[in-house]
Amino acid sequence: MSFAEKILFFISLLGAFNAFILGVYFIFFTAKKYLPNYLLGGLLMVLSIRIGKSVIYFFDANLPRTFLQIGLTACLFIGPFLYFFIKSEIRKIKRLPRLWLWQLVVWFILIVVIGVIYPYQYFAPLWWHYIIPLIYFQWGIYIVFSVFLLMPIIKRAFGKEEIKVFEKWILTICGGVLLLFVSYVWAFFNITKGSYIHAAIFFSLIIYLVIFTLLYRKKTNDLSSFSLHKYADKKIDTEEVKQIIGKLTLVMTEKELFKNPNLKISELAKAINISTHQLSQILNESIDKNFTLFVNEYRINEACKLLLSNPNLTVEAVADEVGFNAKSTFFAAFKKMRGTTPSVYQKLNTPDL
Repeated sequence: MSFAEKILFFISLLGAFNAFILGVYFIFFTAKKYLPNYLLGGLLMVLSIRIGKSVIYFFDANLPRTFLQIGLTACLFIGPFLYFFIKSEIRKIKRLPRLWLWQLVVWFILIVVIGVIYPYQYFAPLWWHYIIPLIYFQWGIYIVFSVFLLMPIIKRAFGKEEIKVFEKWILTICGGVLLLFVSYVWAFFNITKGSYIHAAIFFSLIIYLVIFTLLYRKKTNDLSSFSLHKYADKKIDTEEVKQIIGKLTLVMTEKELFKNPNLKISELAKAINISTHQLSQILNESIDKNFTLFVNEYRINEACKLLLSNPNLTVEAVADEVGFNAKSTFFAAFKKMRGTTPSVYQKLNTPDL
């Protein structure tokens, strides 16, 4: 294996591994216990199994056919998980419908029975001529159903109308799975030599995009339709929102509540005489920030002023003065908002005397 092939193998297999870990996260560890998160986790896990098998087989054609069968079997669940995920997001379905559960059970029993009676190891021609095409056909049918569900969003997107963030999120996921499907079908019919590994490469790129989105977006609660409707039945009057934001700005600038390192959202809400729930709603819907980000922006703005007006202050002293109780937290927040460290910011913005 050449060096270039080793790099390709590493990147492709790492994408599959990361997808599996991300799938485990969505199923077991995500803070939002929504049905779409579980379904997305399931989708990522079966995709990782399929991609992992593809990568290993591409670089080792002697891979035992039992592993090939497992990878092909995972394909049977990609379509259902994709369709159920999209439908649960669009229709805001909170519990797994019995019909969906039965579909998954039927597909599982069917593929296990076929795998036991006609294992790939001994019936490879049967799999290649009939079973694999049927698996891809089933996958394709579910993609068609998924695209049909997304047609209203797609029409709005092409009509240059505004679409919500969570709608862009599910369009991206559906588009990614569609790209993988086309890549595998393309490779199955051997339309282009060496195209088999393309699906793994595309998948890795998609996974890195998903991870980047989850790690570096200022907020991720808008990636689900459930979060967007959290306050749907408790709308606050527009004029009242303006007044509350005015009070909020006043107490943050004049009283400098952000300098309290232990400031809690309940304390800030009490300072402007509203409930914690109302403040959370206004921060998320009107200001488009969570509580931590909102407070940290005031702290970083104040830190920038101190760094330039008091160059003799140490970075630790500045962090402590503006309300950070840990130097590492200050550095992380500062770099995220200013794109550089406090020391570099100070040097770049302090004139030479």
